[in-house]
Amino acid sequence: MTVRITTAAQATAADRRAIDAGIPSRALMQRAGAASASEIILRYPRAARRGVAIYAGPGNNGGDGWVVAGALAAVGIAARVRQVGELRTADARAERDGVIGLLPDEEPHGGEEIIVDALLGTGASGPPRGAIAAGIADINQRRTQGARVVSLDIPSGLDATTGRADGSVIADLTLTFGTVKRGQLIARSHCGRLVVIDIGLGAHVDDGAMPLLVDSAWARARVSPIHADAHKGVRRKLIIVGGGEGMAGAPILASRAAMRSGIGIVRLVVAPANVAVVQSAAIEALALPWPTSDDEVETALVKWGDGLLIGPGLGNSRHTRTLVERVLRIWRGPVVVDADALNVFAGDTTALRDLLDGRPALITPHPGEFSRLAGCSVDEVLANRFEIGASLARALRCTVLLKGVPTVITDPAGRTIVSASGTPVLAAAGSGDVLGGIAATLLTQTGDAFVAAGCAAVAHGRAGEIANRGHAVRGVELGGVLDALALVWAERHPGRRPPVLAELERPGDRMT
Repeated sequence: MTVRITTAAQATAADRRAIDAGIPSRALMQRAGAASASEIILRYPRAARRGVAIYAGPGNNGGDGWVVAGALAAVGIAARVRQVGELRTADARAERDGVIGLLPDEEPHGGEEIIVDALLGTGASGPPRGAIAAGIADINQRRTQGARVVSLDIPSGLDATTGRADGSVIADLTLTFGTVKRGQLIARSHCGRLVVIDIGLGAHVDDGAMPLLVDSAWARARVSPIHADAHKGVRRKLIIVGGGEGMAGAPILASRAAMRSGIGIVRLVVAPANVAVVQSAAIEALALPWPTSDDEVETALVKWGDGLLIGPGLGNSRHTRTLVERVLRIWRGPVVVDADALNVFAGDTTALRDLLDGRPALITPHPGEFSRLAGCSVDEVLANRFEIGASLARALRCTVLLKGVPTVITDPAGRTIVSASGTPVLAAAGSGDVLGGIAATLLTQTGDAFVAAGCAAVAHGRAGEIANRGHAVRGVELGGVLDALALVWAERHPGRRPPVLAELERPGDRMT
């Protein structure tokens, strides 16, 4: 089953469609609670045996908490529930009444090592208030004292649509039901490890209107193996145009990423002063100075290469725009446009569209580059990150990969996929150049900009996760990410253990 990314309203609508189709709402609650209890026992077996505290809110999320309490009690685990506010729904009251006789006749005493957050669900909005806010503060305080916090569906107080997280629970593990919520991907640090649980929504999730979450298994199914009889020509030739004076590092990083992603040979085309620099730093690559005529573009690029990455470290000037226009006018093969090759077209999407039209093309802007190109503010980009790429993809007639947390990829037909892999180790200068090298390699080999973008985003993020594992973010440099790419391509993906549909690692210093 695929995993879709929803707003709060879309998640609620999916539940309603399932209920209207004949699945009792209480059955969904029971599935969610029982599966959550199983995950808690599986992931924290020793801590669970020492008792679990459950903070139950007044809505159906509180009902999920009562189901968890009953399921834990059924296998001999002491589950103590603190009911915060009167239960408002019939399903939640029925679950409480059905299990309360199995539980200790006392509230949590403060010694439990696991705290289950069932205060607020996906539909809650606005800052937490009153008793709920006090309950959230208590949960977070218990976490600072060493307890592990498990949130049901979403950390209480986190806006499921916008990711606003002021006053929310900070979870170590979030068990979310049926779909991933947008806010969870934006506020990853509040969710900890994010696990998507199948509660039987199935076809009742509207596949056509919601972005698809893509992961390593999705990417692996779309990246072809390199066969035993392959040679460098089969693996293809990539040209990287960039490297203005003082910026030789960008194309070098892109070249290294391309080589670690399976390209056969790279040609670096850089400012004349940087030819010797890149030749000595990227010894496996060829190097040439920027072309100064159409004939040089034809000879050095068109007749030699299979794919093009243009932009890393290029510089933003009238001269570099002339260079980009010359190259893109003559080069008609697959192309990835990044960094300064986008900046030179700030506010001029028509010119870029005319140069890109008619071939597999991918642009890879970060929010600042996107805002300059599209003529909007960075705040607008971030507030509408899941939709905003669609209009630019249509206008440019190419695939748009909007970098960030998460990475959102949209093609001209409106298809949207999202990669949530990655950690803050990728928030460093040069990380985009690494992504560009991966994406250009995959586009050159597949000819499919949408697939190449999705696979590159997943691989880039996964390399960051592997490099981060066991290290603080401050201790990891991009060289570690490049080295980790070799492990990304070798990973095996045996499939998810039911009822888990997807799982995202905790980002940052405490990668687990």
